[in-house]
Amino acid sequence: MRDHPLATDAALALGALVSMVVGSFANPHGAHGPTFGTRTPETFSLVLMVLGAAALVLRRRRPRAVLAVAIGLSLLELTTGEPRAPVAMCTVIALYTLASRTDRPTTWKVGLVTMAGLTGVAMLAGPLPWYAQENIGIFAWTGMAAAAGDAVRSRRAFIDAIRERAERAERTREEEARRRVAEERLRIARDLHDVVAHHIALVNVQAGVAAHVMDKRPDQAKEALAHVRDASRSALNELRATVGLLRQSGDPEAPTEPAPGLALLDDLVDTFRNAGLPVKVMVQLGQEQGPLAAAVDLAAYRVIQEALTNVRKHAGPGAGAEVSVVRVGGSVEVTVLDDGGSAADPAPEPREPGGGHGLLGMRERAVALGGSCFAGPRYGGGYRVHAILPAA
Repeated sequence: MRDHPLATDAALALGALVSMVVGSFANPHGAHGPTFGTRTPETFSLVLMVLGAAALVLRRRRPRAVLAVAIGLSLLELTTGEPRAPVAMCTVIALYTLASRTDRPTTWKVGLVTMAGLTGVAMLAGPLPWYAQENIGIFAWTGMAAAAGDAVRSRRAFIDAIRERAERAERTREEEARRRVAEERLRIARDLHDVVAHHIALVNVQAGVAAHVMDKRPDQAKEALAHVRDASRSALNELRATVGLLRQSGDPEAPTEPAPGLALLDDLVDTFRNAGLPVKVMVQLGQEQGPLAAAVDLAAYRVIQEALTNVRKHAGPGAGAEVSVVRVGGSVEVTVLDDGGSAADPAPEPREPGGGHGLLGMRERAVALGGSCFAGPRYGGGYRVHAILPAA
């Protein structure tokens, strides 16, 4: 029926025509109820019924025009037909169609005009007394047609709204899942970058020292290689802990060591000092205000780790760094400064103009917690990283 609406309407029109023709042979005022074969409709009435049924074929394509035609044919029958034929059935079907395909205000306006117009003409201009049950029947049938069409329209709108809401919820659920996956991938990529960049930078420095002093000072080369071994072991452990988070439920249990934080800041700074980078540290967290949130503690640690790694990579071997972590009210300010090294030092690696993945990762960590992070050159030389994180 939905695939072939025109054929469906043609079948409905044929059924309506048959019903009207059969009904026109019935006398509703028989001694024992309606009796058939006691009267015969006029030829003009049969023509009106055929025209009304033909108009119903286009009821869904032109509902207003079909209703207007049906009302006109019904008015002709009501004022001229004797005996009266049920041409008004076309109006009932057309009014139902219009009510089911338009809005409620239009339905009631058109419905009231149709009910009042047909009933008034039937009472005042028809051959029957004004109180005849056929006149009341016209009022009742047109009113029920408008009400039924409005009810069908409301139900269709309700079902469409439910379907749309379900589809929107499904789309929202899929978008939320994709967003969470993207955020998790970004977080894992950031952690891997922090771990690998820090330890590989230290391994690179110590390996260079070992190669430089291998022949003349083997004891110092041995110490540098020991630092390489320690840094690589730490890198493997942190990589194992990070990758362990990606295991499926049936895989071996992932490591459960706590994430690094400011409690391990001294160990982190020692790795840089062992690599030849002088680092001064000042921490004032005010423990009476309570511990930092775990996410903030980790973010502060990673910001310091990445900033010192950049100092070691870009500022040159002769550079020095200062780290300060201060709790001010409801915020924690993390600052990492370097002096840029001396002119006699080898040329450092140039810093990327817009910041590499490390600087981007620091900003993303801070913003994700509702804070901010700034990194840029200092007046007079060197570089400055300043992050403000909410303590809670």
